[in-house]
Amino acid sequence: MPAIEIAALTKSYRVYQKAEGLGASFRGLFRRQYKTVDAVRGIDLTVDHGEFVAFLGPNGAGKTTTLKLLSGVITPSSGTATVLGHVPWKRENAYRRRFALVMGQKNQLWWDLPAQESFRLHQQIYRIDAAEFDRTRDELVDLLNVGRLLQQPVRELSLGERMKMELIAALMHSPEVLFLDEPTIGLDVVAQHNIQQFLRRYQEQRRTTIVLTSHYMKDVAALTRRVVIIAQGTIMYDGSLSGIVDRFSSHKMITLDLAAGQQPSDDELARYGELIEKKFPRVKLRIERRAVTSALAAILDRHTIDDISVEDPPLEEVIAMVFAEVNQPAST
Repeated sequence: MPAIEIAALTKSYRVYQKAEGLGASFRGLFRRQYKTVDAVRGIDLTVDHGEFVAFLGPNGAGKTTTLKLLSGVITPSSGTATVLGHVPWKRENAYRRRFALVMGQKNQLWWDLPAQESFRLHQQIYRIDAAEFDRTRDELVDLLNVGRLLQQPVRELSLGERMKMELIAALMHSPEVLFLDEPTIGLDVVAQHNIQQFLRRYQEQRRTTIVLTSHYMKDVAALTRRVVIIAQGTIMYDGSLSGIVDRFSSHKMITLDLAAGQQPSDDELARYGELIEKKFPRVKLRIERRAVTSALAAILDRHTIDDISVEDPPLEEVIAMVFAEVNQPAST
């Protein structure tokens, strides 16, 4: 049985539309206008035990809503889902002890108290044996190298240090499933790297099932092999990271190192593809995939080349292109 099973899951909200102006506001007291927002539209998905899956999508795509549904924070409009055999929105105590949710923009630690006091509170909430609590806390503190910060009030910690403490609090009861919503948002490069290393090491050791949402492609590339792209509340891709480029990119990047004295004009280079960069002796072109073979043959026939490379476009560029297309308004 998969760790997570989702079938035809939907979530819609009825949102009040407030009109501008005093008169419209007064009329709204008696006759309100609403519209329906479909945050999640019929998602089907399975995640096996021990998988590390990334959810990608533009803002408003339904990623966070899906995590809230799976953690039981909200109830769906229709459809079914089970996590570890539990229906999340039944909010059974047995389920609460088996998962954890970390949201990069929400705090679960007491702001004015040292993090170790919040850890003790979690021990009581989850009824963790004292010896197990000490062992788990010490292991996590050592992995994240935050022992010197345990007695410092949370409000005095940096953003990266607070996120480490949030992760420790979430993992104190050794959850079998971990939901991470933008865990590195706002962190600097060093803090992001530290969080990535910890999550990769922890997941490899514990084989915890992890579902991650992030806008940082470095998070995704460093941590996951399987990516699910959600757009407008539906799944538009489910597969490997490398498969995203193959499916959504229609071109290749060609870099040419021209021999001494070779300086073709812009018009000549444009015959082969779109000119991206020209800093002689190096030239970069964007060429349609289907035209790469013929373009390379023509280039080699007409020019002397010292070196040539053919690469896929950067993953960030492909993802940005996909999101931009999704966010374009439908033509009428």
